[in-house]
Amino acid sequence: MSNRPRKALIIGAGIAGPVAAVLLRRAGIESAIYEAWPYSKGIGGGLQIAPNGMQVMDEIGLAGELISRGSVAESFDFCSQSGQRLGSLNRDMERRFGQPAVNVCRATLNEMLVDKAWCSCVSLYFEKRLTKIEDRGDQPIIAYFADGSTAEGDFLIGADGVHSMVRRQVIPDGPAPFDTGLIGFGGFVPRAVLDGTAIGQRVMTTFGQSGFFGYGFCSPDPNDGAMWWSTQPAHGIDAAAFRAQDQATIKQHLRDFHRGWHDPIPAILEAAENIVVTDTLDVATLPTWSRKRSLLIGDAAHATSPHAGQGASLALEDAMRLARLMQDGQELGVTFQNFEAERRPRAEKIVAIARRNGNSKREFSATGAFIRNQMMKWLLPLGSKSMEFMYAYDARAA
Repeated sequence: MSNRPRKALIIGAGIAGPVAAVLLRRAGIESAIYEAWPYSKGIGGGLQIAPNGMQVMDEIGLAGELISRGSVAESFDFCSQSGQRLGSLNRDMERRFGQPAVNVCRATLNEMLVDKAWCSCVSLYFEKRLTKIEDRGDQPIIAYFADGSTAEGDFLIGADGVHSMVRRQVIPDGPAPFDTGLIGFGGFVPRAVLDGTAIGQRVMTTFGQSGFFGYGFCSPDPNDGAMWWSTQPAHGIDAAAFRAQDQATIKQHLRDFHRGWHDPIPAILEAAENIVVTDTLDVATLPTWSRKRSLLIGDAAHATSPHAGQGASLALEDAMRLARLMQDGQELGVTFQNFEAERRPRAEKIVAIARRNGNSKREFSATGAFIRNQMMKWLLPLGSKSMEFMYAYDARAA
């Protein structure tokens, strides 16, 4: 397709989709977003936007609002199950990288991005579950939805997450998301639960003999302004099996799993409500990120497990870089190839780091956990230096 495309069909209204729509609009390309789920507020757990992601939030004018509605994370601190300090990472992020790391409720972030897209005159359609893509030569690309409706555009962006339907269309026989063998529990508790803990603006994390626990502030809201999460070996029980249980049963499982862990973990679990349970998946390597006029971005292309804290920030980077490459006015296939060539090495490196980090949250013998903890004291300072490439990246200047 030699003519400059004028309209993008974007599948997915999570993180990458709305930001791509806003930035493409600036580049003179109209966008319409189609989301499978109903429009809703209050869904999801907490996450962190790293400095590299905050650069993109700043580009679209939302960095200040995110900081005010979230909570700046001044460091990531680690300790053992008994509470012994092991070390810390990610200090002085704003001074070192130009933006802070910010904890935020996923629902708050999503609300901000959807509102920004609406204010940028982007069309958004909810309860539009993609079933098929038709891409025939010089005809418009057509997206078919489960409700019988269709949409036409010049190209299509799959920003529909780890279980991407667009990915199945782009790579019909491609690899399924990889189950890393860990399961995640999480949610929010009142800020008062952390009163007296001297946590400040730090994210506190704990390595157990089996599993991992983390907590920190994520908003100024006194009612649910602290986030927490527990990562555990799945032992053959997937998230769906836990979600089929009532909340009291899930909470008792967490009490039992973290019995004897240091304060304030027991108090956090006692206060926990609306516990979310998720499988820990990633998508390490796909044979291609595009087919004809369809392109995968964000988790659809390279879902990362949460153990590097980069999933949301990589999605933001993708949106920024795609919009910049589209401005060059090259043939669409060339743009898609350039996007993949630029983004794949970085994304796959971070996916691999996250998967490797997850290995330290599996089950150890008592001796193995002791050795791991001692190694952590030595490795954390080195790890901090090796992770700088993630945070120093600025998608605006790449």
